[in-house]
Amino acid sequence: MTKKKLVIVGNGMAPGRMLEHLFDKDKDAYDVTIFNAEPRVNYNRLMLSPVLSGEKTYEDIITHGDTWYAENGIRLHKSSRISEIDRTGKTVTSENGVTASYDKLVIATGSSPFIIPLPGKDLEGVLTYRDLDDVDRMLAAARGGGRAVVIGGGLLGLEAAAGLKQQGMDVTVLHLMPTLMERQLDPAAGFLLEEEFKSRGIDVLTRANSHEIVDDGTGKVKAIRLDDGTEIEASIVVMAVGIRPSADLARSAGLETNRGILVGDDMRTSDKDIFALGECVEHRGLCYGLVAPLYEMAEVIADNLLEGASEYTGSVTATKLKVTGVDLYSAGDFAEGEDREEIVLRDAAAGVYKRLVLKDNTIIGAVLYGETADGPWFFDLLKKETDVSEMRETLIFGQAYQGGAPLDPTVAVAALPDDAEICGCNGICKGKIVTAIKDKGLSDLDGVRAHTKASASCGTCTGLVEQLMQVTLGDAYNPAAVTPMCGCTHLGHDDVRRLIVSKELKSIPSVMQELEWTTSGGCAKCRPALNYYLVSDWPDEYADDYQSRFINERVHANIQKDGTYSVVPRMWGGMTSSDELRAIADVVDKFDIPAVKCTGGQRIDMLGVKKEDLPAVWEDLGKAGFVSGQAYAKGLRTVKTCVGSDWCRFGTQDSTGLGIKLEKFMWGSWTPAKLKLAVSGCPRNCSEATCKDIGIICVESGYEIHYAGAAGLEIQGTVVLGLVSSEEEVIEYVSALTQMYREQGRYLERIYKWAKRIGHDEIRSQIMDDADKRKAYFERFVFSQKFAQVDPWSERVSGKDKHEFNPMAVLQAEAAE
Repeated sequence: MTKKKLVIVGNGMAPGRMLEHLFDKDKDAYDVTIFNAEPRVNYNRLMLSPVLSGEKTYEDIITHGDTWYAENGIRLHKSSRISEIDRTGKTVTSENGVTASYDKLVIATGSSPFIIPLPGKDLEGVLTYRDLDDVDRMLAAARGGGRAVVIGGGLLGLEAAAGLKQQGMDVTVLHLMPTLMERQLDPAAGFLLEEEFKSRGIDVLTRANSHEIVDDGTGKVKAIRLDDGTEIEASIVVMAVGIRPSADLARSAGLETNRGILVGDDMRTSDKDIFALGECVEHRGLCYGLVAPLYEMAEVIADNLLEGASEYTGSVTATKLKVTGVDLYSAGDFAEGEDREEIVLRDAAAGVYKRLVLKDNTIIGAVLYGETADGPWFFDLLKKETDVSEMRETLIFGQAYQGGAPLDPTVAVAALPDDAEICGCNGICKGKIVTAIKDKGLSDLDGVRAHTKASASCGTCTGLVEQLMQVTLGDAYNPAAVTPMCGCTHLGHDDVRRLIVSKELKSIPSVMQELEWTTSGGCAKCRPALNYYLVSDWPDEYADDYQSRFINERVHANIQKDGTYSVVPRMWGGMTSSDELRAIADVVDKFDIPAVKCTGGQRIDMLGVKKEDLPAVWEDLGKAGFVSGQAYAKGLRTVKTCVGSDWCRFGTQDSTGLGIKLEKFMWGSWTPAKLKLAVSGCPRNCSEATCKDIGIICVESGYEIHYAGAAGLEIQGTVVLGLVSSEEEVIEYVSALTQMYREQGRYLERIYKWAKRIGHDEIRSQIMDDADKRKAYFERFVFSQKFAQVDPWSERVSGKDKHEFNPMAVLQAEAAE
């Protein structure tokens, strides 16, 4: 049976969600073609703010990568804006000349930012904030420094202001109204929000009416002038004052429009074969700019494309501000009125403000600032028009206090109805999460995120999702049973890693403060772990804390039982030269080093070096071209090789050359535990690649990548990751695998233990089968290497932490002086 043709104009979040619903119901019903004006795949626009602030990258916010479109047989035309809809011939044509016919058409053209008609609005440096191209332009501008003036103190304006401040710019927010986010907040909450932004060094001017953007004489922005004559210097001006539905295409096709494209409850336009979806839509007189209503529309269209009879009757929306460290939630109508009453709770010391607006014993509005955990519960009561008269006295304290005493939080979650919204970003209700957990046998948070998308965007609902998992799984899921990192905290390694990223914690003191450590300075177990997690998550911002490392890592040599140290220079791929050997011999003689040994990692170990001699030993080795072998490191140690095809009559590939390339590419990278690699030139495996953390076996058809071997206290062979055909692919796949391990491994967890915990199928899926994820891992690894490949020996020779190497007698003498 011939498939019907479905054409979609636009590739935002809403049509992506619509296709997910459609494919879940019937994957073979339609042949799908998408025209996207942007030159890229679908991404999560909710996460543009973290991209602007530097917390995420574009790769992190991709919703559907190229492989998803290929797997589902979707033709995606990028950079192809539709210029014409021929309703009689049932075709669409793009500006670049591509024509496609349709049986059903979905218009999802989104919205356009509103441009204030100020003099100077067309100057270079006047930007909008709506899509990834806007973010790229803002990031490029931020690199030049200076001041950004953001016009608009609503959701987008404040997120833009916070992001640009994170990028190092001075920022001023101009807002026409007396308080910020006046559509979502009452004046009291708006005031608290303004104070928060000012505390971050962002200037906020309310009741500020822009008059003119001033030209510097070359067509670029110089300043902005207000109606009262105030002039504010500006490198860029960002307009974030609202959006307009993009309905011109539908209007030119003769469809009925008003502000947006008019649709009925079935989401059809005035043409029964054409649906409209998203911010371009006007339904019952309303246009929506938040994602939850768009997802509800998407589900209705998916059903009706399959001859269903679903109806969209409108949405009640809730708002969160996606700025790290700002807890804000609002829903409904909170204007004052004679027929309304309010319940208010203030805690000035904690910066908490809560207000509920009631009418006829039902909640019609809620504003929460500083403490927002009960937001979904209040929102559910609002949507259900629940009579709250019986809980009137304790209502403001939240769900846990109903009945007069605090309840177990899981009891409160269990009491939520199935259609209660848990994840506002993705419009995911309790029932969907519970069903996925039961039907798919999910047992961890990552599984729930993968199958439902709940908590996979901004992450603020993670706690609710975890409580829901505990309710559903019972004893099979007990977060309290997670082994704490140490006695200083009740949190396990995975929770600490997650919270470091979600809370944007970038120092050990901030982690201990925000995550409520029970000791003032941590201990020998948690400090090294926190130091590694911060190095891994913020490679360009976090300064490695050497006092939080074990002695071997701190002094970059291995301490021996007599208090002396061993020094191991790095020999790339196990290769050396006569010059290098002479240099080692000279160092051994000069410093009277008592023992020299060949290691199992194809290096030379000099044992018995006095601590005070270490800098001088390193200096002489550095002059000969050596860098630290990092034989002590929780990081890459060695890449062991055989002689391969250069010398061996059985060698199939240049294993030595590949090993050297790998080691030079990957050296310096910190990992959760030590990492050892090997490359064997043929299946005879002389370099023992099949018991290493990562091993490569060269075969006639290419390179077989192995991983998760062990040859210490535990003995086990490697597992095959897959076969690749070139050295370049080996480097990419091995680096991506290493980065995945770096990001997900617990401190001191060897790669074979991590692989067992994560699952080999999941690792192969992400590294071998998902090109987008693999490349994203690889790019993050490459980025981190910019900051990791600094030889610690040369740093110490130049005087860094020189006190570490002074003998005790000298320290005592200095103290006496």
